[in-house]
Amino acid sequence: MAPHIAAFFDLDNTIVPGPAIELEYFRLLWRHRMVGAKELLRSAAVLLRNIPPLSFDPLRQYKAYLVGKPASKIEGPSMAFFWENICPRISEDARRAIEEHRSQGHRLVLLTGCPEFLVSPLATFLKIEEVAAGRLERNGLTYTGRMLAPYPYREGKRIVAERLAAEQGLDLSASYMYGDSPGDLAALEAVGNPRVVNPIRGMDRIARRRGWRILHWQ
Repeated sequence: MAPHIAAFFDLDNTIVPGPAIELEYFRLLWRHRMVGAKELLRSAAVLLRNIPPLSFDPLRQYKAYLVGKPASKIEGPSMAFFWENICPRISEDARRAIEEHRSQGHRLVLLTGCPEFLVSPLATFLKIEEVAAGRLERNGLTYTGRMLAPYPYREGKRIVAERLAAEQGLDLSASYMYGDSPGDLAALEAVGNPRVVNPIRGMDRIARRRGWRILHWQ
């Protein structure tokens, strides 16, 4: 048993292969007319203000479509959404990896920039005790659109992992990180056992160059 070792797992395209969970949830909100053309245009304006380069990072850290929205109304459908849309997509390979780490007594951590209210049902289902997800700022009962720092994406993922390690006495040099994209790179570099899963946006090339294991989960 090794309680000082952690296994950090990214969510999108890692535990749940395919499109980002938040994108699927946006489509659900659109169908229910909880967001519409106004929110889409607001998001497009955020992207345009930050060009060049063309990157979706500004929308990850500022949820323009949620500005002024009541948190209870937005979060209300999340549990049903999980059971109907996310649970069937969970990778069986990811489940096996999680159980292998659990059997070795490793600390399981879900480390993702996905909003916390979308992550919590999955963490409960998979019995992952630690969730480090994106936290949305609120003004009273409504969202401001801003994400609270540190936002667990790119360098923020490393900061969150190192903070958890310091708080819980985790040995990062013996720990594991599973991620798919350059947004996970800093966290992958922070551990002794990086694992690149379903690589996208050049991560297969980076993994091969650094001698990191590449996994293909379904």
